[in-house]
Amino acid sequence: MNDKLMRSALFVPGNRPERFAKALSSGADVVIVDFEDAVQESDKALARKNLEEFLQAEPTARVWVRINRASHAQHDADLAFCTGQSGVCGVMLPKAESAGQVARVAATGHPVLPIIESALGLQALAAISQVAGVDRLTYGGLDMSLDLGMVAGTVGAECMLDQVRFALLQHSRLAGLASPLETVYARIDDPIGLEHFALSAQTKGFAGMLCIHPRQVDVVHLALAPTPIQVDWASRVLAGADKAGAFQLDGQMIDAPVIQRARNILASVSNA
Repeated sequence: MNDKLMRSALFVPGNRPERFAKALSSGADVVIVDFEDAVQESDKALARKNLEEFLQAEPTARVWVRINRASHAQHDADLAFCTGQSGVCGVMLPKAESAGQVARVAATGHPVLPIIESALGLQALAAISQVAGVDRLTYGGLDMSLDLGMVAGTVGAECMLDQVRFALLQHSRLAGLASPLETVYARIDDPIGLEHFALSAQTKGFAGMLCIHPRQVDVVHLALAPTPIQVDWASRVLAGADKAGAFQLDGQMIDAPVIQRARNILASVSNA
């Protein structure tokens, strides 16, 4: 399992090189240069050129790349680019639908983050999650809603997407992967909604989420951070655990699963 902290993964369009440095200074745990949805067809090759020039000028910069889907005409060129770039430290495969597609990306030598965005991807999730080189999983809520005929953003669609979230959690655990990432929150002018969305993702077992604007990063980090009350509780739980097996604290029975939750809280503070 990869324990690298990934609370926020921030997309930046590959055809907007003037935004690369800003994204890297945003505080995001991971910056993803996007060659796919954010880049129009005529600019696909330019996006690769932009990133190559940026990485040459900034040799210490490290980014992930969202390449084009396996069936796209630019997919092979994207793979070749990622293979030859030391500044690329991971690859996101959109619309992943088979273990073979993911294994081909893993052959670049970089960790892979498959994005599940269709019924076919869900059907292949068990096999995808077991591919050597997969770092963790995520999904595209908008594309998944479109593929399944749901109305994105509605209560009904969110109910259905919770089943996708559960599948990601289940197969991440079975494959020994890090906890998955929540999909994007599409409104960049709604910090309160974003905070609630991030908190909901955390309660569902997700480690972080995909971001589409630098302004979202701090909101997500604050939402995912343990509160002082939670840190105090976890510290007292572990202090008591050193002296006894099961015991009571604040009227709650404390046993092995609760102790592990306390450890997880304090670990998230030390890794932040």
